[in-house]
Amino acid sequence: MFAALSCVLLTLLVSQAQALYFYIDGPVQKCFFEDLPKDTMVVGHYKATQWNEQSRTYVDNSEMGIFITVDEVFDNDHRVVSNRGTSKGKFTFSAADSGDHRLCFTPTNVPSTSGFLFSGSQVGGIKFELDLAIGETSNIESSDKDKIQDVVQKVRDLNARLQDVRREQIHQREREAEFRDQSESVNAKFVRWTVIQVVVLAVTCAWQLSYLRAFFIKQKLT
Repeated sequence: MFAALSCVLLTLLVSQAQALYFYIDGPVQKCFFEDLPKDTMVVGHYKATQWNEQSRTYVDNSEMGIFITVDEVFDNDHRVVSNRGTSKGKFTFSAADSGDHRLCFTPTNVPSTSGFLFSGSQVGGIKFELDLAIGETSNIESSDKDKIQDVVQKVRDLNARLQDVRREQIHQREREAEFRDQSESVNAKFVRWTVIQVVVLAVTCAWQLSYLRAFFIKQKLT
């Protein structure tokens, strides 16, 4: 009964605020429910810190891990997210259909210890801070937009480089075509000049033979 009441209170808290935090008794699963419309994207940022008895505060623990699960309660607890992350990270999922979703968080690699508030009240040994962004799929966080912009800029730079390479290839092809035309022109002139030389040589030989023949005939008659 107490666990169900805690889940309801957490649900109300999430619906009223973008961020919340709660305490967990060591490696114990903590869950709450969220009623999501269809095609709604959920982006969650979380951070878990562990109670340190010496400093009497919650501090980071690099060895701590967080096991995150998201189940569709309306669909026989169909699991849509099962992620093992570090003590600080991010998770995202999109609601395939409308209904209640159960979000659970379980610390790992931590002992079962308790912590204390400034008032002296004893609480769980793990402080879990959660920031949920719930909205339509088109509502992407600014950090994700920055990443997308970086990717878009890289794609644009790559396209620009490809265009430069293509222009260089076209220039090389034009130079090759120009060189080929010049070579063909030179070869054609060389062939034409060779033919002219052969014709002139043939005409000269024919004239010399005719002249010699006429000369010998004249000498014989005389």
